[in-house]
Amino acid sequence: MLRIILNNKSAFWALLCLPALLILQRYASGELIAMDMLHPTGEWSARFMIAAMALSPLLSLLGPRPWLIWLIQRRRALGVAAFVYAVLHLIFYIIDMGNLDDILAEFLALGIWTGWAAMLLFVPVAMTSNDASMRALKAGWKRLQRLVYPAAVLVLIHWIFIHNNLAPALLHFIPLLLLVAARFLRHRRLILKGA
Repeated sequence: MLRIILNNKSAFWALLCLPALLILQRYASGELIAMDMLHPTGEWSARFMIAAMALSPLLSLLGPRPWLIWLIQRRRALGVAAFVYAVLHLIFYIIDMGNLDDILAEFLALGIWTGWAAMLLFVPVAMTSNDASMRALKAGWKRLQRLVYPAAVLVLIHWIFIHNNLAPALLHFIPLLLLVAARFLRHRRLILKGA
């Protein structure tokens, strides 16, 4: 029964939406204000982005495990969820700031412009995360999706400088960094072995 539920696309999307629904319910009830919404929406966006990005290195290192194949089949959903949480993060930032003058006044701060730049890179990645775009863009689709790597670096910088705290951001990003590094080293070793 659990397998049937988890294999249902709508059920998987409901699972991805659950944190947002819980957070939004608290906001709607007045328990949280817009400023309180910034941290959880941003953190969930980063978590889903990291989860989506970690799947290829895991596949490269572990091989095709059933649970990994199951997740890879849902990777685009994870990436789109990351974008949706980033949009929520942006909306609550705008609500919290209240006016354009205040937004522009802090725009050049490192922790702020990196967030805007990451969002700018996320837009084409999210908008092309569908079968029609894959068919239309062909080989260019994969190159476009790689914008997520500089976006991830920007998100990391944004997180560190907004909270002025390395630990939580690194706790989330170090596993991804280690996986990407291990994949790169394995690939390099295979190339050297074949040379």
